[in-house]
Amino acid sequence: MAMPPKHARVVIVGGGVIGCSVAYHLTKLGWTDVVLLERKQLTSGTTWHAAGLIAQLRATKNMTKLAKYSQELYGTLEDETGVATGFRRNGSITMALSQERREEILRQASMARAFGVEVEEIGPDDVLARYPHVNVEDMTAAVYLDKDGQGDPANIALALARGAKDRGAIVLERTKVTGFEKQDRRITAVNWESAEGEGRITCDHVVNCAGMWGHEVGRQMGVNAPLHACEHFYIVTDTVPELTQLPTLRVPEECAYYKEDAGKILLGAFEPVAKPWAMKGIPEDFEFDQLPEDFDHFEPILEAAVNRLPLLAETGIHTFFNGPESFTPDDSYHLGLAPEMDNVWVAAGFNSIGIQSAGGAGMALAAWMDTGSKPFDLGDVDISRMQPFQGNKTYLFERSKETLGLLFADHFPYRQKATARGIRRSPLHEALKSEGAVFGEFAGWERANWFADAGQKAEYEYSWKRQNWFDNAAREHKAIRENVGIYDMSSFGKLRVEGRDAEAFLNYVSASNLSVPVGKIVYSQFLNTKGGIEADVTITRLSETAYLIVTPAATCLADQTWLRRHQGDFNVTITDMTAAEAVICVMGPNARALLERVSPNNFSNATNPFGTCQQIEIGMGLARAHRVTYVGELGWELYVSTDMAAHVFEVLHAAGQDMGAKLCGLHMMDSCRIEKGFRHFGHDITSEDHILEAGLGFAIKKTDVDYIGRAAVEQKREEGLRMRMVQFLLTDPEPLLYHAEPLLRDGEIVSYLTSGAYGHTLGGAVGLGYVPCEGESAAELLASSYEVEVAGQRVAARASLKPFYDPKSERVKL
Repeated sequence: MAMPPKHARVVIVGGGVIGCSVAYHLTKLGWTDVVLLERKQLTSGTTWHAAGLIAQLRATKNMTKLAKYSQELYGTLEDETGVATGFRRNGSITMALSQERREEILRQASMARAFGVEVEEIGPDDVLARYPHVNVEDMTAAVYLDKDGQGDPANIALALARGAKDRGAIVLERTKVTGFEKQDRRITAVNWESAEGEGRITCDHVVNCAGMWGHEVGRQMGVNAPLHACEHFYIVTDTVPELTQLPTLRVPEECAYYKEDAGKILLGAFEPVAKPWAMKGIPEDFEFDQLPEDFDHFEPILEAAVNRLPLLAETGIHTFFNGPESFTPDDSYHLGLAPEMDNVWVAAGFNSIGIQSAGGAGMALAAWMDTGSKPFDLGDVDISRMQPFQGNKTYLFERSKETLGLLFADHFPYRQKATARGIRRSPLHEALKSEGAVFGEFAGWERANWFADAGQKAEYEYSWKRQNWFDNAAREHKAIRENVGIYDMSSFGKLRVEGRDAEAFLNYVSASNLSVPVGKIVYSQFLNTKGGIEADVTITRLSETAYLIVTPAATCLADQTWLRRHQGDFNVTITDMTAAEAVICVMGPNARALLERVSPNNFSNATNPFGTCQQIEIGMGLARAHRVTYVGELGWELYVSTDMAAHVFEVLHAAGQDMGAKLCGLHMMDSCRIEKGFRHFGHDITSEDHILEAGLGFAIKKTDVDYIGRAAVEQKREEGLRMRMVQFLLTDPEPLLYHAEPLLRDGEIVSYLTSGAYGHTLGGAVGLGYVPCEGESAAELLASSYEVEVAGQRVAARASLKPFYDPKSERVKL
């Protein structure tokens, strides 16, 4: 066996399909000194026993782009490498058995059309024509994707490895990584051992492609890669006489999928309560191993399957297979540059869809490594979305029981995770709970999303229609618009940037002017070199040398990492202060009146105009009152040290009782913000959305100071916009919008909605979306006829470039 080299540009740890794909795509970009180290044999972890289903459609545009790339790549891989991949486009059918699931798959079909994926809605006769063995008596709907396929997982990986080796990569099996040498925030060498000896490889980059070992390997690297292995079951029947090639069949409500393979049927399961495995670590000798059978656990799936596919009752079981797969806390895989280190990359945790994801994930990571920039928005899978606590093994053990089954669970809007809850709590948590708060979880934070009435069940009842909290949120919305509401925003991230260069540093990383007086609040974006939006924040100048950046809860670590990676020689410190202060919001036309009841300070426009903050007394405590809003009304965010937060809340809540002040949740905040057309980071604005096309050019105020992205802003101003963010209001008050609904202009699909919510003041669902507009004036853009497709039905929509609600923003300055 060949010995590892002394140096490599990159060392890839792990020889499953993901590691092979990363090596393949790096060499395709011209990287030659690529080394892949596999502890045992290629594919011997989880790749070898994968089902090999290759679907195109995912939940977002870019995840769909990556999945489509995978199936296109696999269609050509055999010709390129000479390794048979078994890939064939046999199509797929997804069947619904209830009205709720019917709406879900029809919404998915609409989304597919928006993303350019060929999809066909089919009836029972069409299902039987394509899959004659299935029971369709209780079917409510079905969709067929012609270009979905399947392949041989191990051979796909081996073909990728062959392609990488043909372009100069070194792929070494039975070479175990034993450790890493580090200097500051970089790995400088990888230590290894094999039967031939041991040694070290100095390197410029390292990639964690260790699959279900990814968490352990990540810890050795000094990075957080939260994932946990679960037992994953399928059976393979004996040969079925005269069985012809069939499409993949998915029946999500029965947690089952069916794959025809060599005249047999493979029945796989994504059971609702999974069995985590290897809490104490994966056995050292694990290689092509199976786990013990658990027929009792699988039996409910099989019982439903025999009814769905009656031929199973007449066919023997050839194989009962149980093998481990790794799952992440949110069911999305991990990709990208790890926030803790500057040369450690991660591609792991593929949640049992590694084969269909591997091609696209390898392509995207290789492009990112090659240029230093993401090729397009990868926020759904960017490893920096993971919070440090999510690497906790007990947390992962509990959460993984749920995440395996979520792949086939109904993806209801607003669905909350049920496991591993209660970890991060606001200082107001118990007080809000006692008042009927119903909590959701976001980045580990328990957040009050809505408030139940007395006697009402204080929990979610999910639906694709109006859920049980719809009217509650409407009343909270009304209070904010017409009176005053109080809500908790403590979970939002708070980063303190302090030092003698704080002003110069923020002027460099921000597109806005931070040379402002103490007490001024600036709405701003951090841009990349393409003018895309890396962060959407408010920045408050606290002193001559200190600023506070407020950012969404889930992006705090990513934003802190972005700042640190651009710190250079600027003399600043960057500190996460999120847990130090609670944030209590007082919003609505009577917000000033409520604050005047509990504070001697002056809240007038003259003393505390919009976009400024002041130190105040409140009750018997202290706070910093920021006059700023995400709901489009007069209001303040009160920043209160954690120790005094409960007191300040009690004082506010008591003082508001005879005013009708209402406790509100964050569903209200979303419906209010979308009426105002305020952008939501991660949906409406991302790293690939240009700040000018997003309609946020007003936040750019620099003319003489260089900043990241300035050249791209100036270039776009010269070239003109190709897309514009537009707000849409459905003319029918009944349909609901969530995200990714197709947007039609003059009868043709041109785009999709990036976010949606119900506008209770406007009396209809509201969405935001980008519309192609190259060479067009605003008047021409708005002169068209617009519709939004909702579960296959087209609904007329009004379009506007200004917010439908309070277009001149007069209410925030009352």
